[in-house]
Amino acid sequence: MKILIVNTSERTGGAAVAANRLMMALNNNGVKAKMLVRDRQMGRKDTDVLTVAALPRSWRLRWHFIWERFVIFLHLHFSRKHLFEIDIANAGSDITRLREFQEADIIHLHWINQGMLSLGDIRRILRSGKPVIWTMHDIWPATAICHVALDCRAFTTHCRHCRLLPGGGSDHDLSETVWRRKQQMVAEENIYYVACSRWLESEAKKSSLLRGQKITSIPNPINTHIYKRCDKAEARQRLGLPLDRKLILFASQRVTNDLKGMSYLIEACRDLAPYEVVILGGHAEEVVGQLPLKSHPLGYVNDEQRIVDVYNAADVFVLPSLSENLPNTIMEAMACGVPCVGFKVGGIPEEIDHRRNGYVAEYRNAEDLARGIRWILAEADYEALSREAVRKVAQCYSQQSVALQYLDVYHQAMAFKHYRL
Repeated sequence: MKILIVNTSERTGGAAVAANRLMMALNNNGVKAKMLVRDRQMGRKDTDVLTVAALPRSWRLRWHFIWERFVIFLHLHFSRKHLFEIDIANAGSDITRLREFQEADIIHLHWINQGMLSLGDIRRILRSGKPVIWTMHDIWPATAICHVALDCRAFTTHCRHCRLLPGGGSDHDLSETVWRRKQQMVAEENIYYVACSRWLESEAKKSSLLRGQKITSIPNPINTHIYKRCDKAEARQRLGLPLDRKLILFASQRVTNDLKGMSYLIEACRDLAPYEVVILGGHAEEVVGQLPLKSHPLGYVNDEQRIVDVYNAADVFVLPSLSENLPNTIMEAMACGVPCVGFKVGGIPEEIDHRRNGYVAEYRNAEDLARGIRWILAEADYEALSREAVRKVAQCYSQQSVALQYLDVYHQAMAFKHYRL
């Protein structure tokens, strides 16, 4: 069985990380899996083409991205607000002619936005007759144009009057147009949808767009041979962090992203002296002045071993996100034995077992967030929390566990294909 995993980027973003880890998990468990991406990591070795292939370089790749952004920009009345919160999949590449596609038994879509695949390209993939699995890293496959629905429930009936469009949209706005196009795509063929959390599975099943479709949930995998506990003092020495302070870690690809909830951590920290904060991610320096505690901005780090050191250097990991699927960062921290604190939203309560391996705070409640941090650092049996965190990851998110669950879905998809033939 040959699996082709399709994702916009090889490394950038949570979906890319998860897709890469799934490819490794499948290959480590006897399944031939390969990635097809638009944005390939620079400096890859030639031998790596055995596992990661890139779309043929062409000016069209850049043009697909620019054209989609321009159309969205136009509908936003030339405002940059929400420009990258919307995807309409009006431009992309036909991958059905590529050798990697033709050799594959199953096509496994992941995050394919920002000019990777258009809705027309996905229809061509479906018409090829190959079984298609689509892992949902956010709600976009079940809505018209948004990746984060927040309080909007329009997708349960019919997307229109979109909150992201000027004036709240209209009966025939961009979201309604894309919704109809997605309806036509979904109606043609069957897709096996896999959400990364039980929460997202539940949300997807409420979408009228996906009514009658096959939807299940399988978590992202993690390599527990890489993400594991190591000596805290040695990790701090390598990073130049203080040895005699309790450290609170916050990490995000872009720490200024409002959805990651930095404002709630800032408020919570007003009552957490004498602890200190470590900030991992892009634009970290921009928030240092707002934090009432001494802070250590590490910036964006892409070296995996250094990231493991950062987790191990921390005493608690905090992710006060306002919307999440199943964050890799919480899984990574737990694998390193670091208890976590997050809001009760999305898939976070599926990862953090309240007061067993971390603390689940009330949604948008900075006071409860501070209470959870303080409980972990000063009141709970820290070693017991750490052991439970490691155990939870090994039991639920190991490569073998996740690979076996996907194998079951692949076999179902192949059996359905032969039944139709």
